[in-house]
Amino acid sequence: MNKHRLLAAGALSALMLGVAPAMAVTVTMNTVQIFGTIDPAKISDYTDYMAAVNLYDGLVTVDGDGNIIPELAESWTVSPDAREVTYKLRDDAKFADGSPVEASDVVYTVERLLRINQGPANLFADVLAPGSVTAVDPKTVKFSLSKTFAPFLTTVPAIMILNADVVKANEGADDGQTYLSTNVAGAGAYGLKSWDRGSQMTITRNPDYYKGFGPGPIDEVHWIITNDEATVRSLAASGELTMTSQFQSPETYKALVDMGRFELVGQDTSTAFYLKLNTKVAPTDDVHIRRALALATDYATIREVILPGGVLSTPLPKAFAAFHADDIPAPVYDLEAAKAEVAQSKYAGAPIPITLGYVAGTKFEEEISLLMQANLEQLGFVVTQQADPWNVITEKAAKVETSPAVNQIFYGPTYPSPDSMFFTQYHSKAAGTWTSMEWLADPEVDAMIDEARGTGDTAKQAEIYKALQRKLVEIQPDVFLLTQTVQHAMDKCLTGFKAVPMQSFDYDFTRYSWKC
Repeated sequence: MNKHRLLAAGALSALMLGVAPAMAVTVTMNTVQIFGTIDPAKISDYTDYMAAVNLYDGLVTVDGDGNIIPELAESWTVSPDAREVTYKLRDDAKFADGSPVEASDVVYTVERLLRINQGPANLFADVLAPGSVTAVDPKTVKFSLSKTFAPFLTTVPAIMILNADVVKANEGADDGQTYLSTNVAGAGAYGLKSWDRGSQMTITRNPDYYKGFGPGPIDEVHWIITNDEATVRSLAASGELTMTSQFQSPETYKALVDMGRFELVGQDTSTAFYLKLNTKVAPTDDVHIRRALALATDYATIREVILPGGVLSTPLPKAFAAFHADDIPAPVYDLEAAKAEVAQSKYAGAPIPITLGYVAGTKFEEEISLLMQANLEQLGFVVTQQADPWNVITEKAAKVETSPAVNQIFYGPTYPSPDSMFFTQYHSKAAGTWTSMEWLADPEVDAMIDEARGTGDTAKQAEIYKALQRKLVEIQPDVFLLTQTVQHAMDKCLTGFKAVPMQSFDYDFTRYSWKC
């Protein structure tokens, strides 16, 4: 039995009438970490966004080439000084309950986002203030920026619009946070069917979705949370799995392809993979230790054997070609040079304790961490391996003293602008999340990021960003491991995957179809 095509509710009646039954398509995909939240004001990582882009719609969204395209808004205009942006909503835009999406819903969504001040709110720090978003009329909403902010248009897809009436009716004493932790109040193409935080989430297609669907729509998406390779292979062999996560081992990908039902789909991405180095705890508070770690990293083995990927020579992936500092050479593996850096550090002459953190149960991260341990022990480090579940890592990342000296972190743009890679990871105002475990707090870096944000001159921005990359490579707050080559083993009947340079927007299942 093909478990991906199930009889719809009325199938039996249809058979009795001699009519071909309607068939529903379920896609089952594994993901290696839990969904932390589905509240649009609090989402932050790839699984959060994976759910959000299906449960909610924004004013605009992003295509595979990084272009901003209409969603709830059909058009927008920008004032000559770039300080006002006005969006015109589609006349037919409606929430899942059938009520119209209006400008007042956008105003409420932004005001709530600013009040809660979590998740996407850091994108709008010092850019949007309370009262800065106003309803011009029921279908027109205006954003008045506190200052010129060059990337603003690219950040707007992160604002998922709420049904204000529904949230207000359930706001309780916490601005609806309790309600929206388990309920959806949006205009997305899918609704929440079930969610067990530690094991699974299932969403179902809204047949009345205002934008409609293309041929072969996906009726249900079922995510199973597991990073165990044997479990993934078993799910595939049983016929249950349709699509793997992007974090499987090469052996698992091969095993699934060899089954005959799957094909390996892969694309280069703008997602970077780092060793984030806590610059405020021992021993990574010493720049020479950080440089030694970079020199003790066997990049070729990691990229070619453990996890396929491209060269990452600066914090910014080369996908941002116009802004990338091409003059910076690729990092090299050189244990002798690493020893020389250790000798210049304040920790020279004694064993150096260091903690290497990674996501528990993720085989390739464990292999990378063990490879690092073997190299670092040759330099006099005493290594402690610290494997934590993802939710524990995010909790530890909230405080400088609990963030480990080293942690493996994937980070891709949350909006298609270089600013996303720099502000979120390195600016002092963005500290306290898993994306900024460096705890850099460098005034010069802050000033450069602010300057780039404040100019609309693309050539000037490129100049600033290239200088910023040189600065960051010099002070080494991260080890730049690779750019991710995203791979999925996908059922040959499923089509539509295309990498999008904005966090998990490539898993908007309205973009997929079942062709069998």
